[in-house]
Amino acid sequence: MTPITALIGFTAWTLLLVLIVFSYRGIRVLGGTPINAWPRGAALPDPGFVKRVTDAHANCLENLPIFAVIVLSAAALGKLPAIAVLAPYVLYARLAQSLMHLLGTNVPLVMLRVTFWSVQLVLFVLMFKDLLT
Repeated sequence: MTPITALIGFTAWTLLLVLIVFSYRGIRVLGGTPINAWPRGAALPDPGFVKRVTDAHANCLENLPIFAVIVLSAAALGKLPAIAVLAPYVLYARLAQSLMHLLGTNVPLVMLRVTFWSVQLVLFVLMFKDLLT
């Protein structure tokens, strides 16, 4: 897997998560729920799983720009080989983090989620270092 395909995978996963939330809410609206039933910052009337999907999507949005800048900068600088080994692991860690998020909120799952997030952060730092050298 190349850094570009890892970035595309990360983006596709982020899109899939928001499409799940969009589909759920679309079905609710078609069933009679007012379209303004999901105000920002309010306690949402969604079931736990949908709330976790929403949160997993938000987590993706926090890291996708960082990953995109690293990968696209590497491409622009002709340094994709410098990050080629690490970039796929960002995607793998992101998928694992999101899956832990979707499975639940008990302590072991949260600890795993934090671990996979930490892996991503370390990989970002290492890839950024590789871009600068």
